Amino acid sequence: MHADEVVLGMRVRYPRTGTAGTVQRIENVRGGTFAELDTTHLLYRIDQLIPADHTETVKKTIIEDAKKIIEQEREYAAGSEFRQAIQNTDQSCEGGG
Repeated sequence: MHADEVVLGMRVRYPRTGTAGTVQRIENVRGGTFAELDTTHLLYRIDQLIPADHTETVKKTIIEDAKKIIEQEREYAAGSEFRQAIQNTDQSCEGGG
């Protein structure tokens, strides 16, 4: 983001750590522009922040995909293929080393 795109009260996210929050203040330090987030009270470089509304869409998509995968795994575990696979093993847990 550019410094002129960020305003006080805007929801943003720092993607490197996943930290999200509302901009409380904007400050220039040694030629760089930083925003303080209400959740951590730390300064983040504005050019490293992204709008939080975009992250909510991504987060919802990831959660929906994870739910689909979990449901598929449950169906597989309840099915006969999984039971047959377990019956064909000696139930030992060897690390091979």
